[in-house]
Formats: sequence, C-alpha cells, structure tokens
Amino acid sequence: MYRKIIRYILWVLLAVSAVIAIWSYAVGFTDKAVDTLLYWAYALAIVGIVATVVIAITISAINNPKSLLKMLVGLAVVAVIVGVAYVLAPGTPAVGYLGAEVPAMTLKLTDTILNLTYFACGAAIIVIIGGVIMDAVRNK
Repeated sequence: MYRKIIRYILWVLLAVSAVIAIWSYAVGFTDKAVDTLLYWAYALAIVGIVATVVIAITISAINNPKSLLKMLVGLAVVAVIVGVAYVLAPGTPAVGYLGAEVPAMTLKLTDTILNLTYFACGAAIIVIIGGVIMDAVRNK
C-alpha cells in the first residue's frame, strides 16, 4: 500500500518538475523562470532531506530505540561541523569581481559550503589513507 502511495507522489513530483522545466524553456529562461526552477529545486531538496531524516528516525525508533540515540548523536555531530564551517567562513567579496554587489549573507553561505566541501575532501583523504594502513596492518 505504501509503495503505491509513494509511487503516485513521485509521479506527481516528476510531472510538476516537467511542467516547470517546459514552462521555463518556453519563456526563454527569464529571471522569473530561473528563480522558479531554483525554488522548486530547493523545495525538492528540503522535502527529500526532511523525509529521509523523519523516516529514518521513525524506523529506528520502532525497530531499535537504542539506535535512536546514536542517530541523534550523529545529527548533533553534523550540526557542529556545519556550525564550525559557518563560523570559519569569512564571507568576503570575491577579489576582482566588478558585477552587482552580492549580499553578505550569500557570501557567508557560499563560503560555508566551500568549507564543508574542504572538510569532506579532507575526511575522504584521511579515510582512504587510514583504510590502506589498516589493511596493511591486518594482512601482515
């Protein structure tokens, strides 16, 4: 039963996305059309993230209530990492940029995303190197 409901919801989301994309193409990707596309993408991303977290918490609470604590600790760690990335983000304008003035909040969020990307790349490199070292030690 849930599969049918989810399937119908996904078809509706796909249809709305297609209509917005076709409309944007028809009007020539004006500022309004691009803004509509971006807001729709933001909405889909937020709904997807919220649905994933809510479903994961619900299933975890039903199957194993103790794992709920681990999940909440994981979410807290992610929140701390994002907070650190936000605090470290300078939010300074790009050097040599001559276009329209960019709001300070946009610069701060852009720098936060860059910091999160740097953190993720650094963590990936550390995990790869750590995995190779652990394999070498275990196989010795």
